Amino acid sequence: MQLRSVMMWSLFAAMATAIGAQSAPATGDAVKQPVVSTDPGATVKTPLPYKPTNNLPTIYLIGDSTVRNGRGDGASGQWGWGEPLVEYFDSTKINIVNRAIGGRSSRTYITEGRWDELLTTLKPGDFVIIQFGHNDPGPLDDASRARGSIPGVGEETREIDNPVTHKHEVVHTYGWYMRKYVTDTQAKGATPIVCSQIPHKIWKNGHIERSTDSYAGWARQVAELQKADFVDLNEIIARTYDGLGEAMVEKFFADPRTHTSWAGAELNAQSVVAGLRALPDHPLDRFLNVQGAAVRADSGH
Repeated sequence: MQLRSVMMWSLFAAMATAIGAQSAPATGDAVKQPVVSTDPGATVKTPLPYKPTNNLPTIYLIGDSTVRNGRGDGASGQWGWGEPLVEYFDSTKINIVNRAIGGRSSRTYITEGRWDELLTTLKPGDFVIIQFGHNDPGPLDDASRARGSIPGVGEETREIDNPVTHKHEVVHTYGWYMRKYVTDTQAKGATPIVCSQIPHKIWKNGHIERSTDSYAGWARQVAELQKADFVDLNEIIARTYDGLGEAMVEKFFADPRTHTSWAGAELNAQSVVAGLRALPDHPLDRFLNVQGAAVRADSGH
């Protein structure tokens, strides 16, 4: 592990110029550099548990395939950031349980009963990290998935006869579903942490496209309205990609634009930790291990 860390630092030290050119630090500050492996075959030996195995506080992760791809075992070379996140926390102090599932939107994670199931084990002192948005732009009532939510954060609704579930359903906005995650978590005495979605690998004029005007921005609005913690993962990762450049970022993806390799998942996991470390009151700092404590805070601003 020590040798691997040295190799990571050596690799990204060579990129300091590129990263620094994109986001020059204030005088006296060190350049923020990702410290990740470039080995696409690196794996976590065993997928994270589906339920806590002890009475320690638990960090639950909910989201789509960018958080947990497939069974969380690297099939097709694709990994979500939830798997490598465990490398930054002390397992004697806190559990990490990855309950994200591929293909789900903020809506279908609830309508399929997955959120209610998680709530049965959620306890005071736990944390829920929430990242949705990639699958919410889909149709509301198509015959194949019917997973879309209404754009925005308002109270608009639409009644449908769901062709997939064969049930009558009232569909809400993305913001409505995200607020439900936050308020349900708070009602359990646990702490919700809202993340904006990781960016797609879409380049425009040498920069990664952000979703500030849509899902990333709406996630921020929900967090602010509900007084919940917010990690601007979309901006933190996009800025890192900008600094690394198109050729290097290619190594972090296992498909054309969405799903990351292990190297990309590690970079994203470290970005999550950087965002968590920048939160007011630092709610998770006491659970970090040495590797996690070495990550510099980054608010995304």
